Amino acid sequence: MRVLLVGAGGRESAIAEALSKDAELYVVAKHKNPGIMRLAKDYGLAKETDVQKVLDFALKWGVDLAFIGPEAPLEKGIVNVLEENGTPTVGPTKEAAQLETNKAFARQLMEKYKIPGRKLFRVFDDIEEMKAWIDEFGKPVVVKPLGLTGGKGVKVVGYQLKDNEEAKGYAKALIEKDGKVLIEERTDGVEFTFQVFTDGKKVIPMPLAQDYPHAYEGDVGPITGGMGSYSCENHLLPFIPKDDYEKALETLKATIDAMRKNGTPYKGILYGQFMLANDEPKIIEFNARFGDPEAMNVLPILKTSLVEIGEGIIDGNLKKAEFEQKATVVKYVAPKGYPTNPIKGVKLQINEDKIREEGAKVYYASIDENFTMLGSRALAIVGVADSLEEAEKIASHGIKHVNGDIFYRRDVGTKESIAKRIEIMKTIRGE
Repeated sequence: MRVLLVGAGGRESAIAEALSKDAELYVVAKHKNPGIMRLAKDYGLAKETDVQKVLDFALKWGVDLAFIGPEAPLEKGIVNVLEENGTPTVGPTKEAAQLETNKAFARQLMEKYKIPGRKLFRVFDDIEEMKAWIDEFGKPVVVKPLGLTGGKGVKVVGYQLKDNEEAKGYAKALIEKDGKVLIEERTDGVEFTFQVFTDGKKVIPMPLAQDYPHAYEGDVGPITGGMGSYSCENHLLPFIPKDDYEKALETLKATIDAMRKNGTPYKGILYGQFMLANDEPKIIEFNARFGDPEAMNVLPILKTSLVEIGEGIIDGNLKKAEFEQKATVVKYVAPKGYPTNPIKGVKLQINEDKIREEGAKVYYASIDENFTMLGSRALAIVGVADSLEEAEKIASHGIKHVNGDIFYRRDVGTKESIAKRIEIMKTIRGE
């Protein structure tokens, strides 16, 4: 079985490892990832969004199926093109990927089909109308560009924006740039990630994870692509009651049903970014692929073959996805200055043998075959164990064997950081 993987970040490193257990791996990506290179039978260099080049490689290698890692090629319709040319592909079509690539589409779908967990929103193309609505609404808002922003374009009043006046200024700039803007009510609570596999009808949940989006310890600093994440051995999270878990799963199932009724059936991996609010889990946004870092929480403990799951998604007969009862902690190593002004072109010293001796895994991301950092998150160290405490310890010990002009968040997955999240939820729910 020959499988093509598109992409070469940390997420794709975890996908590559899982696929290579049961298939011959071929890769197309814009840079040579040292970890993925070792697993791949052949490796083509091209932008992931250059759909024609990716197709040329797929046809040259005669692959049996393709697996799309990042979101940008989905927006370009890579699944449509590969499938039209005889390569079955794991990932949503361009039309279905709008759940991530067009935030207005996602909100309007939730509204139309009365999907639970939806938030109050409006889409504006008129600056005066937008300002009047924000004034009338009177409560803090969230301002979002409609398209892909790599997790960095959303601004929230009380966090990146001082008040609704500043929100109006940011929204005005987005209307002038993009023609439209999405304004939502601000929801307070604690965020979590819920990823599922789906063949368009059946939905199979993966363990919940929680991401640390802020650059610096104590949840401060600019929003990044994610500085790390953790998942627990019971596949839930310490601050999420079972009934809220069920509600969140119901939201994802209802979304898949709605997409089918909408004439834009969704197949692949769906990722719900939820905010556990005072009344229920609310959808912050959808992603049309695995999370990065969250893929590195779930794939190392996946017991079922990812190739088999991929075939089930493509054929519409997804059967099962079983996971070990293990906890995981992912800590990302980033170049100094990331995300605003990262240093580039600096080599890292990485002692993989020592990392493995600590019981940790290493997944390479924005780093080339000479271990030179390319400017984004460079690599992740992952601890997998029977308890969260043990998994965190393994990741922390492993990360000591990476040296260079780097930083990472020591508090990812620690008891203290999780206790803080539990307290926030107690306060919000008046417990």
